[in-house]
Amino acid sequence: MLEKLKEIEVRYNELSDLLADSDILQNHARYTEIAKEHANLEEFMVPYQRLKAVLEEIEDHESMLEDPDPEMRDLVRDELAALKEEEEDLEHTIRTLFIPRDPNDNKDVILEIRAGTGGEEAGLFAADLFRMYTRYAEEKHWSVEILSINDTGIGGIKEVVAGIKGKGAFSRFKYESGVHRVQRVPATEASGRIHTSAVTVAVLPEAEEIDVEVDPSELRIDTYRSSGAGGQHVNKTDSAVRITHIPTGIVVSCQDEKSQHKNKAKAMRVLRSRILQKMQEDKEKEIASQRRSQVGTGDRSERIRTYNYPQGRVTDHRINLTLHKLPQILEGDLEELIEELSTHYQAEALSSTGR
Repeated sequence: MLEKLKEIEVRYNELSDLLADSDILQNHARYTEIAKEHANLEEFMVPYQRLKAVLEEIEDHESMLEDPDPEMRDLVRDELAALKEEEEDLEHTIRTLFIPRDPNDNKDVILEIRAGTGGEEAGLFAADLFRMYTRYAEEKHWSVEILSINDTGIGGIKEVVAGIKGKGAFSRFKYESGVHRVQRVPATEASGRIHTSAVTVAVLPEAEEIDVEVDPSELRIDTYRSSGAGGQHVNKTDSAVRITHIPTGIVVSCQDEKSQHKNKAKAMRVLRSRILQKMQEDKEKEIASQRRSQVGTGDRSERIRTYNYPQGRVTDHRINLTLHKLPQILEGDLEELIEELSTHYQAEALSSTGR
């Protein structure tokens, strides 16, 4: 890890010099690119600089353990223990920074909630969950916009799709995907029997507008003589253009203009539009597949979390965590639950890196 940090320090110093270069300052795009990389590396540099200082202090203190004064030795041991504890904390912080980041973490969220098994009771709980998430978002000062909703007419929800906008929204909501099970006595149950119902939740990163950049090396451009009306010019010049985008196999032809240059420009406009359309279609297929893997069938057995009303508890089955604060959680107090999930998956990621 220390070797990797040394490499980062070298690069960080190079970037610092570049940011002070007058030529870079005049190139807004280049400056922005360098500043972004510099800021990312700075996250490593702050704890690394402190770690280097702590390691030096540890070395100095260890050399003082042979001091003839017993009181001094005791003082040194106490300070050494505190320094080693700080060293461990700093190393953990740095290892955490090495975990590959989810590129979607800072995106906004598309939240989908659907009633599963349980009839009207499932619809009522779907409404409770949506209210819970809305309250949580409000506590975070994030905005919630209902995109579509299908209610049951008695206060329940068959399906709701909402957009949640706010910095880091996906990083917090992404752990909510799956089947949520509720155990409670429905208001309509005269005998007081506990019913079990299920609601599916899907959390998707909101798609951003896609800009299409076409690599010229991925194009095959053929020219040929136009066919059809056009007089003698048609037969004398290769003004028609056919462009093939090799990665996708998309082919666009244009021969409307007498100028090859104009035909190529038109064909490129059409090509970009078709590539964009394909990218969006592929993204939609990916999201649909992701949604299916997240929500399952809505059956009671496929649950990530259980809300037990009689016992006032919420249990997350992925991390075997039970919190006896059901009323607070339903009011949007999700931070403890989400933090535990985040810590768990972060530890798994750290373990998988081998560091």
